Formats: sequence, C-alpha cells, structure tokens
Amino acid sequence: VQLQASGGGLVQAGGSLRLSCAASGRTFSTYGWFRQAPGKEREFVAGIRWSGSTIRYTDSVRGRFTISRDNAKKTVYLQMNSLKPEDTAVYYCAAVSRNLIFSSLPRAGAYEHWGQGTLVTVSS
Repeated sequence: VQLQASGGGLVQAGGSLRLSCAASGRTFSTYGWFRQAPGKEREFVAGIRWSGSTIRYTDSVRGRFTISRDNAKKTVYLQMNSLKPEDTAVYYCAAVSRNLIFSSLPRAGAYEHWGQGTLVTVSS
C-alpha cells in the first residue's frame, strides 16, 4: 500500500495550489491532510470520510482550502486558495481503512498509512 502525494511547489501569497494523493493497492474510507512547518509539530489540516459528506478543517484553513476525493481514482485532493506564508510546510496525506468519527479526524494516530509529503512554499 502506497500513498503518493504530489502538487506542491512555490507560490506567491494569494495564489493557489492543488495537492493530490493517490492510493495504490486498496481503497480507504477516510483520508486526511496534515502539514509540518519547519520547527513545528505536524498538524491536522483537513479530513474526509468515504461519502464526502463528513469533512473537517482546522480553523486556520477553513474557507480557503477544500478537501475532496474521487473514490474511483482512489485519490484525495486538497485545493488551497488564498495561500499565506504561514501555510508553508510539508504536506502529508494519510489514510485509514475505516470511517473515522468526526472527532477523530484530526488525530494523526488514527491513520494507518502515510504518504511521503510534498513541500508547499508560499512567498510573501
């Protein structure tokens, strides 16, 4: 089982990027995006359950980022708009075979598989 994240890069503040994370080998019920900025701990960004009807965002990205998934392609996306320098981080996708309850979506320990990370750099 592998999660392959892509789409990171360098963008100016106010710009947009779309991250993708493709799963190989199986379909997962819950996906999450996390990020880790230099010198900081990994933090939850967004999570989505199988049907896409349950979605959760961390407060700092709500209204700017959108998580979505294509179950046929076994892929989860993170559309990031109005990017800020403080969004600079390595972004990781994560997945788990079961549907997490809403309160568990931000818990890194609840996820079974992790991608390798993709770097997003937002310049001011």
